[in-house]
Amino acid sequence: MTIERAYIKSGRNTIIHKEKKIDLVIVNGDNQPKIKVTHSGLEPFKDELPRNRREAKERYLEVVQVSSNEVFGEMKRLLFIQALDGKEYKVDYSKVGTKLFVRIHQDSYL
Repeated sequence: MTIERAYIKSGRNTIIHKEKKIDLVIVNGDNQPKIKVTHSGLEPFKDELPRNRREAKERYLEVVQVSSNEVFGEMKRLLFIQALDGKEYKVDYSKVGTKLFVRIHQDSYL
């Protein structure tokens, strides 16, 4: 049984958001900030993570555990996220706390 996801992965470090009704919560290890991918871009995720898939679905979220085997299988230092706002974002976890942590990598990739 395959589970329909609100994203697809591309290459070794790109996540493509594909479902407007569901926001993604990107989790790259316990000590890194969590990022919410909405239909209008990226923002910090400050809420508590859903405890399970059902709770996430009720909150219109999908948690993307970057290091899980079904995603990339390891934590990433660099992640690219294509959001539904037509922009590709570069997330550099070595620059957490600076304005270079999340920035627009490519405009209008569509």
